[in-house]
Amino acid sequence: MSSIIMEIRAGAGGDEAALFASDLFKMYSKYAEGQGWELKVLDTHEIGIGGLKSIVFTIKGDNAYNDLRYEGGVHRVQRVPETEKGNRIHTSTASVAVLKKPETTEVKINPSDIKMDFFKSSGPGGQNVNKRQTAVRITHTPSGLVVSSQTTRNLEENKKNALNILEAKLFQQQQDEIEAEVSGARRSQIGTADRSEKIRTYNFPQDRITDHRIKKKWHNIAKIMEGDLKPVIKKIKNSELNA
Repeated sequence: MSSIIMEIRAGAGGDEAALFASDLFKMYSKYAEGQGWELKVLDTHEIGIGGLKSIVFTIKGDNAYNDLRYEGGVHRVQRVPETEKGNRIHTSTASVAVLKKPETTEVKINPSDIKMDFFKSSGPGGQNVNKRQTAVRITHTPSGLVVSSQTTRNLEENKKNALNILEAKLFQQQQDEIEAEVSGARRSQIGTADRSEKIRTYNFPQDRITDHRIKKKWHNIAKIMEGDLKPVIKKIKNSELNA
């Protein structure tokens, strides 16, 4: 059984990008539910219209990492936003990161290398939803990584969640450095599947999803966005990305 941490962040496109980030989270949530996996939200920043500036969550289950490892990258959506009165198609983006959750022995964090700040958790629009400072922000000084958690009203639980996120990001950095040394040539040929690379376009007017890495297309976006990712994942797992 594997555990991963996924992070979705709204990119270019304002409110529409945040709504798309929310749609992606629902898609992965429903896929996870269909697989019988366990999902837990570690950190979230919402906007008032139901969108997400960002969300970090864990997924635990058989083959979770193998199924979702290539979802990392920039996802692009082309559609008419709900707030658009002129029926114009907008293009927005959201980035997805997929981090393998390390075993406790794989990453060691020196307590002297981290700085913890505590603040009141906030809801949509930034208003404080908790009178006590139970939200946690951790800065890892050597790497410059900053993570946070504010999903619960329990300070210790948020600290644990934030440390889990930090451990996964540090582990990913280590793996990237090793992979860059060992297989730099292969990475340059097939792409890195990281956040800077546009991997997929969701074109709603044409009812088409395109994965640019393997040059494959699927129709019936509504069904896929409801969590029916199996056809997409199967094609990717059988492609050179998984060679």
